[in-house]
Amino acid sequence: MSKSSMALYERARRVIPGGVNSPVRAFGAVGGTPLFLRSASGAWVEDEDGRRYVDYVGSWGPMLFGHAEPSIVEAVADTAQRSTSFGAPVRLEVEMAELVTEMVPSVEMVRMVNSGTEAAMSAVRLARGFTGRGKIVKFEGNYHGHADFFLAAAGSGVATFGRPGSPGVPLSAIRDTLLARYNDAASVDRLFEAHGDDIACVIVEPVAGNMGCVPPEPGFLEALRSLCSDRGALLLFDEVMTGFRVASGGAQARYGVLPDLTALGKVLGGGLPAGAYGGRREIMAHLAPSGPVYQAGTLSGNPLAMAAGKAALTRILKDAALYDRLEALGQKLEEGVRKNLRDRNLPYCFARVGSMGTLFFTDRRVTDYEGARSCDMARYAQYFHAMLKRGIYLPPSQFEAFFLSSAHGDDEIEQTLAAQREALAEIHA
Repeated sequence: MSKSSMALYERARRVIPGGVNSPVRAFGAVGGTPLFLRSASGAWVEDEDGRRYVDYVGSWGPMLFGHAEPSIVEAVADTAQRSTSFGAPVRLEVEMAELVTEMVPSVEMVRMVNSGTEAAMSAVRLARGFTGRGKIVKFEGNYHGHADFFLAAAGSGVATFGRPGSPGVPLSAIRDTLLARYNDAASVDRLFEAHGDDIACVIVEPVAGNMGCVPPEPGFLEALRSLCSDRGALLLFDEVMTGFRVASGGAQARYGVLPDLTALGKVLGGGLPAGAYGGRREIMAHLAPSGPVYQAGTLSGNPLAMAAGKAALTRILKDAALYDRLEALGQKLEEGVRKNLRDRNLPYCFARVGSMGTLFFTDRRVTDYEGARSCDMARYAQYFHAMLKRGIYLPPSQFEAFFLSSAHGDDEIEQTLAAQREALAEIHA
């Protein structure tokens, strides 16, 4: 373990709650001391002691092209010389909006914000304002940020109200949040039967990424689209993770199912804090100042984030073979991982969509939150540290997806698979 990381962690715990500014960074799910990183380039990160690791966290998804991608760094540096913020409209906001509406099939207008949480919570407010309804449907195991009404835990049944999922969230904040089971359209249908005229929207991760990577079952997204259309509710895709990650147009382009509203983040900002939400023109026209639904932000459309995002999205558009290469890379990693697991006769489920995926230590197929929770968390923790010791930086939680980038290559994949063979022998001993 990095001695510098240990020392910095002790310092951090005295001035930052838990020593980190986002909980999963604390290694709470795997134990041990979190790495403090000081630099990164391409597919590699370096800790405060100078040890290098092949990186599969990718800043939790934004680094589609790897770290310190020259065109993105240059765009940010050039923009910063003209000012880091104006608090006034800038050309880059318009150019980014044009790119998003060109690339994401369902988005005709878009509003820039500062994070995925802000995008999702603002999109729900817009859905409520547009429909005049108050309730929302979300899925167990899907994460849409830390707004109060998203932090609902399961109640006593699928057609019941939930309960607060965190201290500090009052019951009143989640009384209009209904919970359904991911990949189970019938559970949504039952909620519509009980509350249909009051449901403003169904919000879903089209590919779940916050209970590990869990793809949609065939027909699931299509069923949600039909239910929402039939009941007068809006379908809201949280593509903060999948947007520009699983295809240039996101999961909606990959699966051919168009939502009414879309929340975006991560790749959108090219590694800088940025989010956006968009959808049909008639819905977006309800936003202030065009309409009555209020949302604002001092740093929304920040020029540095817009410059980084424009560089990332422009590169996607110019590289027609990008997603084919990422798919081939993901397939090579998956085939190697599956072989290593078979050779050790360990129970597992490997789920992958393009350049994101998860290795679950379980003997069942993972299709929902219940399945994800059946995994052997202790074994994943052993695996995580065995891989870290061998220079492979994986997500420090069984419930988080890993990410590949275009900077990963055959050498990194081979190094990862060789490390995995040793790690599996160690934890299987």
